[in-house]
Amino acid sequence: MAYKSSGSTKSKEIKHATAHDLEEWNIAETNWRRYERARDSGHLEWVEMAKKCDAFYRGDQWLETDKQSLQAQGRPALTINTILSTINTVLGEQALKRGMVNFKPKRMGSEDIAAILNKLYSVIHDQNDMDYKESQVFSDGLIQDRGFFEVGIDFSENIEGEVKITVEDPLDIYIDPDAKDSDPDTWQEVIKSRWLSMNEIELLYGQDKTDRLRALVDGNQYYGPDSIHVTQNRYGDVPDSFMGPFNASDLPEYEQRTIRRVRVIERQHRIPYKCWYFVNPEYGDMAKIPLSWDEERIEAHALEYGLMRVPREEMKVRFTVSCDKVVLHDDWSIYPFFTIIPYFPYFRRGKPFGMVRNLLSPQEQLNKVSSQELHVVNTTANSGWIVEAGALANMDVDDLEAKGAQTGLVLEYHKGAEAPAKIPPNQIPTGLDRIGLKASMNIKEISGISDAMLGQSPAEISGVALEAKQNRGAVQIQVAIDNLNRSRAVVARRVLKLIQEYYDNPRVFFMTEGNEDPQAVEVNKRLPDGSTLYDITVGDYDVDVTSQPSRDVYNDQQFAEAMALRAANVMIPDANVIEYSHLEDKRKIAQEVRQLTGTAELTPEQQQMQAAMREIELRQFELQLQQMQAQVENLQSVTALNMAKAKTELSTDETAAMEEFKVQADQLMNIQDNLTKLKVAQISAQSAMDEKVLESATRVDTALIRNAGERDSTQKKLQVEMEKLKKAGANS
Repeated sequence: MAYKSSGSTKSKEIKHATAHDLEEWNIAETNWRRYERARDSGHLEWVEMAKKCDAFYRGDQWLETDKQSLQAQGRPALTINTILSTINTVLGEQALKRGMVNFKPKRMGSEDIAAILNKLYSVIHDQNDMDYKESQVFSDGLIQDRGFFEVGIDFSENIEGEVKITVEDPLDIYIDPDAKDSDPDTWQEVIKSRWLSMNEIELLYGQDKTDRLRALVDGNQYYGPDSIHVTQNRYGDVPDSFMGPFNASDLPEYEQRTIRRVRVIERQHRIPYKCWYFVNPEYGDMAKIPLSWDEERIEAHALEYGLMRVPREEMKVRFTVSCDKVVLHDDWSIYPFFTIIPYFPYFRRGKPFGMVRNLLSPQEQLNKVSSQELHVVNTTANSGWIVEAGALANMDVDDLEAKGAQTGLVLEYHKGAEAPAKIPPNQIPTGLDRIGLKASMNIKEISGISDAMLGQSPAEISGVALEAKQNRGAVQIQVAIDNLNRSRAVVARRVLKLIQEYYDNPRVFFMTEGNEDPQAVEVNKRLPDGSTLYDITVGDYDVDVTSQPSRDVYNDQQFAEAMALRAANVMIPDANVIEYSHLEDKRKIAQEVRQLTGTAELTPEQQQMQAAMREIELRQFELQLQQMQAQVENLQSVTALNMAKAKTELSTDETAAMEEFKVQADQLMNIQDNLTKLKVAQISAQSAMDEKVLESATRVDTALIRNAGERDSTQKKLQVEMEKLKKAGANS
């Protein structure tokens, strides 16, 4: 089906149009022509196919004319909807494997900021209910060949803007006819077209736009029914302002028309534009300067990171909205990308297609063969009778024809007449049932969904073989899952750009990690020294998308693995196992278990009490140290005195002096051992001490080092004196 415009009226309008009007007319004309090109380049044919695929999934699989023809012949029209179970199985596989997005630092990025971005993306993911929307887009792609996200900024609840992700109707999106890749960054344009009422136009774009549209209809200067849907007023559609007897011919022509709806064309397209980039002179890395940054911010950023600014010509996105010959909006897009993100289950050289498209023929074959089988069975159930003329006694031939197939029929025929006989029914054509079986098998082979994935495997098959078949079926649908991950990655990159562009002021988010309670995290926090804590606007990050089980399935797996590890004598704490369970108050129970085992986080009162006890222990250590130091000093003075006495009394008792020196040396060694034990005890408690404890430990270490040096010096003196005593004894 092709639409034709009502003909150009540009020559009539030029006479009274201003330069601004001509420019606006050219913009609207270009927008309309680009829409026509996208519409007539296969979009309408695809729309018919998409509607048919959607009808087959819902179970509407017969043309109305075919169904009426079969009913007129008394033939059944069965619908054996195997497409429904096949597609639902694939949708279930996708629901069990959710996407997980991780940001990895690249240029000027950091691991800390990447961790914050991961948590922030999780918050945005939950706020936009992305699990449900991904399933909706995935089902659109499988059934109708195409699914679409739209990523943008919403200012309805936050004046600074929040990331908003929506799902678009695939029938409203017109992709670039020249596109050869599924990545929207390679497209030159994308169009979203939708029907709106005049009230919606007035609400969104103002009264002036609605007046101009009505003027086009009044002058019969609009493009046609595909642009503006106009209906003629009939009896009963009398304007509220009209009084008295009504006659439609008494009204002017424009009052006999009602604008039911108008087509709004939202076109995003790329135009060459001169923009500015930051350049790292050391490494050559380049980053585009956001359009929202003012000159002061650009200079400050360049000075802080030592960057240069260079101009560059590139394609910039322009957003043009028009309705017929009226421009509703035309300006540069606030986004550096197309907001439309596609999902194509399969994409081959610019031709996307889904799974249902290739199941239409075997499904139609299955329906027709099943209907024919039922028709054959119905016809053989009442094949007819062979009756001799006048042989029937209790009914005539017409009664037998009407009641001959009833259960419990009693036939009475005249004596001597030939008994009535039933005509042998025709046999069911050989191979008819096998054709239906082949049609059912074709659906499974084309889709890759086996009996094992459908849960229809025979009872005698082993668990290992069943799991192998299920895994093999999952491999065949992996292409569709991988393409969904690709769309997830594009969405994540779009969200990252919006975060770095619009989340530039301090914000507080409540983030969760694992089984922990939500925690408030402030990003872009301005510190007193002028720096920024958790500045998420700086740095480049790669996007890594992986599949993981859904949250409930993931917790089940974690609980099962934790129990298996405990069975293998791995000491996993009880509280961690409880948090992976499905208990209603699992966090409360886990906290109570931690308190009972002494592993819970201390309360502020408990922390103060523990600090006081550590202070007492520290003072005890200091007293012991002072006592030991006094003993060392006393021993040193005694040793010096004994050495002096030894020099004067060497001749009287050399052996006793040597023994005394030996005892003194042993005492010094014992004192040193005690000091070493004290140091070890202090080091073990050092990790939990405050600054005072650390300072005191430092003083202890200093004293130990000084005492060790004094001990070494004393030992050397003792050895020298003992050598002198030995020599004196030898000489004597």
